[in-house]
Amino acid sequence: MSVASKGNSVKVHYTGKLTDGTVFDSSENREPLQFTLGDGNMIKGFDAAVYGMAIGDDKSITIPSVEAYGEKREDMMVEIPLTEVPEHIKPEVGMELSLQGQNGQPMPVKVVNVDAEKITLDANHPLAGQDLIFDIKLVEII
Repeated sequence: MSVASKGNSVKVHYTGKLTDGTVFDSSENREPLQFTLGDGNMIKGFDAAVYGMAIGDDKSITIPSVEAYGEKREDMMVEIPLTEVPEHIKPEVGMELSLQGQNGQPMPVKVVNVDAEKITLDANHPLAGQDLIFDIKLVEII
């Protein structure tokens, strides 16, 4: 029986949960997720978990934040003076906005603080700083 190894294109079904049991993503009722092992497109811990699995195998793994989306970084917190916020935007804590990144692509941010002079935006990935639990089932090696 062949097992998944570097360079294989694989299809998996998965459910991703936070440590409190909250489901943040799942392929349930969707097509399985297809990716190539070792190509760097998946978070490190997820990719590593699939190595050695055979078709039909399932497992549950906990991926520490450093092998998922990293720790929350203070340098990803941005303060913007209210005078620089476009007039049509009325910032509120929890609001999701989009800034333009250095190479022109949109960068999602979340408003985490608003005071009389400035707003504070968090540009960290929403799952940064979180350990993640994935239930994974290998359905195909292509």
